[in-house]
Amino acid sequence: MHRHLLLCSLSVLFSVPAIAAEPSSAPPGEQPVLYEIGAAPSAERIESDIRKLVSFGTRHTLSETASDTRGIGAARRWIKQEFERISKNCGGCLEVRYVSGTISGEERIPDPVDVVSVIAIQRGTSDPDRYVMMSGDIDSRVTDVMDYSSDAPGANDNASGVAGALEAARVLSKYTFDGSIVYAALAGEEQGLYGGRILAEEAKKNGWRIEAVLNNDMIGNIAGIDGVIDNTSARVFAEGTRVTETPEEARMRRFTGGEVDSPSRNLARYIDRMADQYIRNLDTMMIYRLDRFGRGGHHRPFNDMGWPAVRIMETNEHYHRQHEDLRTENGIEYGDTIEGVDFDYAAKLTGLNAITLAGLAWAPPPPANVEIEGAVSPDTTLRWSKPAGKQAQNLAGYKIYWRLTTEPQWSRSMYVGDVSEYTLENVVIDNYFFGVAAVSKDGFESPVVFPGPAGSFGDY
Repeated sequence: MHRHLLLCSLSVLFSVPAIAAEPSSAPPGEQPVLYEIGAAPSAERIESDIRKLVSFGTRHTLSETASDTRGIGAARRWIKQEFERISKNCGGCLEVRYVSGTISGEERIPDPVDVVSVIAIQRGTSDPDRYVMMSGDIDSRVTDVMDYSSDAPGANDNASGVAGALEAARVLSKYTFDGSIVYAALAGEEQGLYGGRILAEEAKKNGWRIEAVLNNDMIGNIAGIDGVIDNTSARVFAEGTRVTETPEEARMRRFTGGEVDSPSRNLARYIDRMADQYIRNLDTMMIYRLDRFGRGGHHRPFNDMGWPAVRIMETNEHYHRQHEDLRTENGIEYGDTIEGVDFDYAAKLTGLNAITLAGLAWAPPPPANVEIEGAVSPDTTLRWSKPAGKQAQNLAGYKIYWRLTTEPQWSRSMYVGDVSEYTLENVVIDNYFFGVAAVSKDGFESPVVFPGPAGSFGDY
């Protein structure tokens, strides 16, 4: 088993804080275990799971719940049983349960309906209240969003995401982690993101420290409606400025930056770096947008709470295979059937999720209360808060990152050791964006945290 609010100073720094000692040697930057995890997801198991979910006919939120063979009730019971089977194989390492709420009086759910999601929690050993999550959506639909009786296979949208979450649980349940991992099959997405909203509200009520949500919505299609066929790229959608930002925080951001450094954006950069390092033949596109143009997904309810959350999905969508009745017109086949899913590609994107979850859960919590100073000075100083107690037991130190303001990815870095303040001499604050990441003794890193409320992952 393998184991805040920033007040950015715009004044001159009259003195440069002394560094107590030279930084110790940096922990290893490469993690062989992540290559193993990235290659572990099985295309055959993912195919089997998708076929099983398709076999329920429809998984519409308003569909049958009493049958054992058709409808969303049968689907969620099977998902729960599958998580329980995975847990049995790891000695009961998963806490499997339903999360539900009753929705009514809405445009797409006019009468009372129980929206029931399934989650499996793999508790961390030293920091169990810190959570990283992978989710997919149970429900499916056809052209009419209120048609709950017609067959709606939902093979790619979104049996692929649920199958990915199940397979990630099979892979990662073989390890133990410092932080907790949640594998979620969320209901009610097509009717209004209700499953995610219910889970986000429960997480907030229970005081979960959510570090990352990876929403997987359609991870199996490689043939786009534009004729492009590509199994070597994926998209990561990440919102910019938090929707929860206050007027005072917006005023500070205007003078200090942070529009492209929300925690969701730096989570996307983390995923991009992991893909480049550990997943063969996969390039991620970081898209600076909450979701596809004018559309939505189940990461949004978590963004609405102010938490880092992104959407991971295929690069090339085929709209004839989304939200369509099963039919053939003018020689064109419509409908989200199993024939439109590439299982090897779904396994590759599942591997990307698995290494990201593992890297985050093995790393220390992101630094909190990150502050920066350096106006009209040749030097830039960063300060941050370190965790206490068991949260810090695997902490080796911190790494400072910086980049040109026009660069999409962090391009410069320096390991500075187990300190809570560091000055970069002759690095002018005006010319770069800066951030800080926590590093474990065995070399796992947290996401980079941009200074101030615009970039904060939370005060731990």
